[in-house]
Amino acid sequence: MALMHGAESIAGRTSLHEVMAQLRRHRPVFHSKADLQHSFARVLWELVPEVQSRLELPQRLSDKAEYLDLLCIGPEARTAIEFKYFTRSWTGTAGTPAEDSALKAHAATDLARLHFVRDIARLERFCRRSEQNGLALLLTNEASLWTPPGPGRRPTRDHDFRIHEGRELTGTLLWAEGTYERNTCRLRGAYPLAWEQHSRQDGPGGEFRYLAVFVSPSATGDART
Repeated sequence: MALMHGAESIAGRTSLHEVMAQLRRHRPVFHSKADLQHSFARVLWELVPEVQSRLELPQRLSDKAEYLDLLCIGPEARTAIEFKYFTRSWTGTAGTPAEDSALKAHAATDLARLHFVRDIARLERFCRRSEQNGLALLLTNEASLWTPPGPGRRPTRDHDFRIHEGRELTGTLLWAEGTYERNTCRLRGAYPLAWEQHSRQDGPGGEFRYLAVFVSPSATGDART
């Protein structure tokens, strides 16, 4: 397979759209983040066997080791991936072969936003190699994450960290208007946000969407999380 140019390829060999389309055919719902990580790596191998995958890989940028969810290693390029799987309650049967799922609710949507933005900031630090890009991937059935807040709604403590459709993340993001410095995130790049459909199942909470943010090798530096 020919090398794919551009910052939005996976290890220079395939696109995220191809990987997610293949996942959707057999895995419209996942049991956990680990299930998503493993399934993504397996599909990537099926599509492009020349790309190797490494799960939970330590990144030693300082005295403290940080762990990367998945590193995809191609012949000419690499992609560092951080996953988030945030769910609301949903029970049903989906997939090929069919599997029963009983997803639990993760109630803290503000922390889901914070942790996703932190993933982007981490990837800006991890992608210092010219041949390595990054991908922050969030899959969820919690509609409030992709839905813009209603008009006239008072700002919440995670206002700067909103990740709804059409938002752009860039610059210094303050938690609770800067009153909690520990959660301040600084992004060097600018990231417009567009959600994509993953699957639609029966019942409340049956719609699953994903948000993908690619980090180019040029978005490097010491952005703090």
